[in-house]
Amino acid sequence: MKIEEKIRMAMEKTEILLQPKKLLATYESTTVKYYILTTPFYLEFEGRSQDSETIVREGRITWQKPKLIAPHYVMRTEGFSEEAKKAFMMVAGENSDIAMMLYKLRFIKDYDHMDIISSPLDQVKQKIVDDIESRQDPFSAVIKGIDEFWDVSLTKFIYELMVNSAYNAQLPDFSSSRMLSTNQHGFSVLAKDYDGIPLIAKREIENLFILYKKGAIDAKHLKEEIDGWGLFDHYQDRFLGLFKK
Repeated sequence: MKIEEKIRMAMEKTEILLQPKKLLATYESTTVKYYILTTPFYLEFEGRSQDSETIVREGRITWQKPKLIAPHYVMRTEGFSEEAKKAFMMVAGENSDIAMMLYKLRFIKDYDHMDIISSPLDQVKQKIVDDIESRQDPFSAVIKGIDEFWDVSLTKFIYELMVNSAYNAQLPDFSSSRMLSTNQHGFSVLAKDYDGIPLIAKREIENLFILYKKGAIDAKHLKEEIDGWGLFDHYQDRFLGLFKK
């Protein structure tokens, strides 16, 4: 079986058992705590019952203050395996016309944690859900994943949360600023100028040029933003002109 088929199968078998009660914020960073529950793949080889152990992986994902972007930018992630990155690319490719939000994903490494618990997955799940609800925590999620591809399962959760947040919370805000338009299929897409450059990209880059001239940021920050949009050829002369005497 090809790796793409394995990834797709892992995503299909992933279940989001508990979604965060709040969506990702439009104008501020958001941190979500996740619990990924998996049945250890080694149980089958050891001849033990699938209910004898459950692996619980805990961690946090932080979305920095977002900006509107097309889905292929979801690929620009940090802290994920190559399989998870490929999963991001697959889902982005299937939804290339849908306007999304870009979040620079970041694992807080000193919090990532894994436990092996001698209880069935359903019992472990209920205990975690009860704890989350007792704490009234609006930014926690519980995911049933595939052990060998657990961060592919995490990818599915991230993507679904981003889509839900974009359509239910963020797109109305960005539509009011005219950074979105609607395509022939009725999907929200990035509004572009006559050169095909997204208006949100122009706004972000122009803001950074101003901040650079004020000395508030360095040139590296500006170039990273331009490169991130794939627009260095368009801004090359202007960028290099900053360094001419």
